[in-house]
Amino acid sequence: MNSDIAFLYAPVGLVELENRIIRRANLRFIRTFGGTEDDYRNRPLRDFYPSQAEFERIGARGLDAMRRTGEYHDERIMRRNNGELFWCRASGQSMTPDQPFRHGIWSFTDISDERPLVRLTPRERDVAILTCQGLSAKEVGVELSLSFRTVEAYRARLLQKFGARKLPELVAKLSGMPM
Repeated sequence: MNSDIAFLYAPVGLVELENRIIRRANLRFIRTFGGTEDDYRNRPLRDFYPSQAEFERIGARGLDAMRRTGEYHDERIMRRNNGELFWCRASGQSMTPDQPFRHGIWSFTDISDERPLVRLTPRERDVAILTCQGLSAKEVGVELSLSFRTVEAYRARLLQKFGARKLPELVAKLSGMPM
């Protein structure tokens, strides 16, 4: 009983997933994404991604990490029940390490107050996320199978879109840190 209360009233959005289908959601998740509890039960998590391609791409990256460690963390753009896009910090823990997506608990935290929503392509988003994780252009290139020069071109576009002069300023803006 107490674990149900902790789940329901946790100060972070929580969902229990089976094969990326929401089985139950807590009150904070419902408040963050909008709607009612009935809007989420047995609903595909895919409905809360900006696109099918994003769902597949992030899922593949998450599955790879979860196969190695049983958990996954990132920051990504998600879609509220009303269609509004927002920045979200996601963390997942598999309860079935041999089949990471079969059963797990995931947390979702709205970080849109910390990070402005700027329209980015999926690849720009990937480069931005990995840049914020402190990876060099070469390391980002290896992770995304891109050349160093291509990563630098994406970073230049990000600098322009966020009105940043240098990479540290871009990272601060992407991270929601005051400048």
